[in-house]
Amino acid sequence: MSSASPLLVATDLDGTIVRSDRTISARTVAAFERIEKAGAQFVLVTGRPPRLMGPIAEAFGHRGTAICSNGALSYDMHTEEVVAEHGIAVPTLTEVAALLRAAVPGIGLAVEYAKELAGDARYEAGDWDSDTTVIRPDDAVLFGRPAPKLVGRHPELTADELVELAHPAVGHLVTVYHSNGERLVEAVAQGVSKAFALAELAARHGVAASETVAFGDMPNDLPMMAWAGTSYGMANAHPAVLSDVDHVIGGHDEDGVAAVIEELFPQD
Repeated sequence: MSSASPLLVATDLDGTIVRSDRTISARTVAAFERIEKAGAQFVLVTGRPPRLMGPIAEAFGHRGTAICSNGALSYDMHTEEVVAEHGIAVPTLTEVAALLRAAVPGIGLAVEYAKELAGDARYEAGDWDSDTTVIRPDDAVLFGRPAPKLVGRHPELTADELVELAHPAVGHLVTVYHSNGERLVEAVAQGVSKAFALAELAARHGVAASETVAFGDMPNDLPMMAWAGTSYGMANAHPAVLSDVDHVIGGHDEDGVAAVIEELFPQD
């Protein structure tokens, strides 16, 4: 990366620019306005599905495109519509569900669509879904259409432990990861990741990886940060992130990303 300001800024949301109280500070919003004023672009790259993007879109004035569901969905924040989708195909989804249930006894499975959440009888909704009605169809319906993201929650095992069990069982069929959801493992289609979707977006706009910077805090951010020319990990990040990024910056509750953007895009 040269000393010139980047042409594209990519950032994770939760644990990166979204604070512990689930808000985005006025300083952060103002920092991202600097990017657009400089003629560069920013993209929000998150594990969240579009149904949880309303407050984020509002905070940023319904501008730009967000990469959601860990790269499986692209979401226009102005129209609030999905503009691209890379789902897990039905035969693969059915096979992965069976293998996960065998490898991780007691796991509950759900499919996270753009606007709804459907789960089996064992699936326990998390804090993010407290206002969401979980649809409870039978397996034929639950796994009967392509899934942007498959999630599994266990009553006891941690997210790291779930990935350790799930990856050997289904990693040849889907991309397995976690984004720090409590006792939650996640999967998207094979080859799909934050890096995959970000590279697609950058190519459409003629931006190279070397002209991109990326911010994140969780292992699912690592492919995106490895692709970008310069990577920044939050002080509150997962140990795997802290050991792998180019720079460690202030935490999400300290507006660490905003502080870096203010340096990258100084005002006259």
